[in-house]
Amino acid sequence: MKNRYKNIIIVICSLFFLVNLIIYRKVVFDTVGFSLDIWITSLLPALFPFFIVCDILINYDVILYFPKWFRNILKKLFNISDNGLIVVLLSMLSGFPSNARNIKNMYLDNKLTKEESEHLLFFTHFSNPMFILGTIPIILNNNELSIYIMIAHYLPNFIIGILLKRFNIYKSTINSYKEGHKNFGIILTTSIKKSLDSVLCILGTLTVFLIISTILINFFKLDNTSSLLVKSILELTSGLRELGSYNLASKYLLIISSCILSFGGLSVHMQVINELVDTDIRYKNFFIGRILHVVISLGISYIISLFVF
Repeated sequence: MKNRYKNIIIVICSLFFLVNLIIYRKVVFDTVGFSLDIWITSLLPALFPFFIVCDILINYDVILYFPKWFRNILKKLFNISDNGLIVVLLSMLSGFPSNARNIKNMYLDNKLTKEESEHLLFFTHFSNPMFILGTIPIILNNNELSIYIMIAHYLPNFIIGILLKRFNIYKSTINSYKEGHKNFGIILTTSIKKSLDSVLCILGTLTVFLIISTILINFFKLDNTSSLLVKSILELTSGLRELGSYNLASKYLLIISSCILSFGGLSVHMQVINELVDTDIRYKNFFIGRILHVVISLGISYIISLFVF
């Protein structure tokens, strides 16, 4: 019976959006064009090459090439395995949703336990540094904020990882690295195919959530504040663009944009769910982590604003 009610709700919502797709067809067409523009100019160059490189590094057990003392410090700091440390480091470089993608790939390769995979979802939600340093200043029309946004976004992940480290359970014996010859050509080709699947799924998810936000804003005739809230909750890039269109002081831009990035938008949440769909890794920890992330990021960005602006 519960599933029947859920199905009825889904059907009703789908019919609602189907009708409004026709009513607001011009705005929807513009939104699809806008999503393609975001994907081509911001997401594809920022994510696609990183996805490929991350896959290659995972296949070649990159953690073995880091000094042992460095690995031991970080492993003890976050109470994670060598393979968990790979996920943390690569997520910092490539940005979301590569954290879920890397976790899934390593879990399926039996390099991570289910418990550690779910634990890593708490604190590996990093925005791509190219996006923060290159794209966000343009979106917000403010070049001085990027480094402060990065601090307010990255630091909460480290704090969450340290605070929740006692909840992690992993088996050190799972770190069994594969020795011997690796065919680089096969690895590269496979990485490209997997990365293409991921970036195309990101485009589809991005477009759907942008269309949903556009229809909701037009149907309910939302004001500027409500529009910003809806866009930020559903899709972070459109939320940041809406924020950048307001003439706000730098300290408010810092605080609000940090919170938007920390939550990630339901579009990113759906991308994470999509990456985990073929596994038994639960999404719950990712959502809880984002709520903690928003709260801590809010506090850090507020403290930064007191001393800088």
